[in-house]
Amino acid sequence: MNASILRAENIKKSYPVSRGMFQKSRDMQAVRDVSLHLEPGKTLGLVGESGCGKSTLGRVLVGLEPASAGKIFYKDRQIWNGSKTEFNLRQKIQMIFQDPFSSLNPRLKIKNIIAEGLRVRTRKQNSREDIDSRVAAIMEKTGLSPEYRNRYPHEFSGGQRQRVAIARVLAMDPEVIVCDEPVSALDVSIQAQIINLLRQMQKEMRLSMLFISHDLSVINNISHFVAVMYMGEILETGPRLNLFSSPAHPYTRALLSAVPVADPEHKSGRILLKGEPPSPLDPPRGCLFHPRCPRSADKCTHNAPHWSKVGDGHFVRCFFPTNI
Repeated sequence: MNASILRAENIKKSYPVSRGMFQKSRDMQAVRDVSLHLEPGKTLGLVGESGCGKSTLGRVLVGLEPASAGKIFYKDRQIWNGSKTEFNLRQKIQMIFQDPFSSLNPRLKIKNIIAEGLRVRTRKQNSREDIDSRVAAIMEKTGLSPEYRNRYPHEFSGGQRQRVAIARVLAMDPEVIVCDEPVSALDVSIQAQIINLLRQMQKEMRLSMLFISHDLSVINNISHFVAVMYMGEILETGPRLNLFSSPAHPYTRALLSAVPVADPEHKSGRILLKGEPPSPLDPPRGCLFHPRCPRSADKCTHNAPHWSKVGDGHFVRCFFPTNI
C-alpha cells in the first residue's frame, strides 16, 4: 500500500430517529465501520445506490458532520478533533457539492464567491488587488471569462455554476477534494467537460479526489480505484481495471450489468436483484446484502463476512465471491 494522503479508519455515523412521544429514539446507522485510504494524486471512486451513505461519508471526511466513531488521518496526522491547529488543515480538504445552484450564495457576485475563502485564509496579508488578480487567474483556469466576475449565480447555466464551485475550491489551494456527484445534474456533454476539467486540475495541481457517484460509467472514466458501498458498508474495493473486469461481489456484478452499452447488437446480461434495500432502521442479520443476493446461503444469514483478498489490491466482503 502506498502512503495515504487521507485515511479513514472504522468510521461510523448514526442519527437518532424519534419513534414518538413515549418511545425511546433509535439510531439509524448511515455509515457502518468504513475504512478507506486515498493515495496522493489519485482518484478513489465511491459508488452505490441512492441512500447508501456515500454523501454522508463525504461530509464526515471534510468535517461538515462529526463522525459517531472512528478516526480520520491527513498525512498520518489525526484530524477533526476540534483544535485550532487541526482546523487550519481543513483548508487542504475541500468539497464540491452536487447541486451548484444551492451551494452558491445567490446574493454574492461570482468574484466574491470565489474570493470568500481566500479572504478568510489570508486574513489581511493580501491586498484587494492581489485577491482580484488571483480570482481572475482561477476563473480563466476553470474556463470562466473574468468578464463574468460581476454576475450572480442565477445568470449562469448549470455547467458554468459548477465551474464556479470548482473555482471556489481551487482558490483554497487544496490537496484533497471530495466530489459529491458533481456531474449528476448536468447534461452528458457538460458532464464530459467538467470531468475533463477535474482531470486537468488534478494533473496540474496533483490533487487527490474522492469522487462520489451512482453512475458507474462516470466512475470508470475518472477513477484509479473504486469502492462499492451498500447500506453504509463497503462491500468491495480495488483498482478500477481489476474491479470492472473481474467483479467479485454479487452486488458489484449487478451494478455493472445495469450500465448501458451503446451497441444495438449487444445482448443485455442485466442482473435483476430481488426486493428493495432493507430499512437502515432494521438491518438484516449477517451479511447486509443477503436478502437480495442470488448466491445467499444459510451462512450469510447468520454471520457477517470478513474481508478477503481476490486479486492484487482487490478485496471483497463476501463468503462466495464470484470471481473465484
